[in-house]
Amino acid sequence: MAMNTGGERGGLNADINVTPLVDVMLVLLIIMMLIAPMVVQRGIQMPEATNTGTKPDNQEQTVVAIDARGAFYVNALPVAPESLIPHVQRILEAKKEKIVYLRGDKDAKYSAVMEAMDAFRKAQIENIALITEKKNTPGG
Repeated sequence: MAMNTGGERGGLNADINVTPLVDVMLVLLIIMMLIAPMVVQRGIQMPEATNTGTKPDNQEQTVVAIDARGAFYVNALPVAPESLIPHVQRILEAKKEKIVYLRGDKDAKYSAVMEAMDAFRKAQIENIALITEKKNTPGG
């Protein structure tokens, strides 16, 4: 349905031309359909940081590591997933520094790291630090 406002030929036409809009939307849809399987296959990589500072490892730190299989380690000792939170709470009771350092393996599932962080938050362990690997720079 068109609306002519000039009354004569060559007047203003207020039609909405949806053809270019549909063309652009179809191109975006095709791009998303092509990119989505590639993202799912590659997965999400754990972050690498370029601005990390070196912090010496010592006995005062509580380090929780998650490997590629989803297994948990507290201070390099394996721990069952169901006993992770009580184990960490017992360790933190005796320590002055109440920070949990969380280290995820490069091939660990992102969801495993997030679930561990959520479990710590539910257990009122609020001080969580993520340990990242320093990004390798070419030629350095």
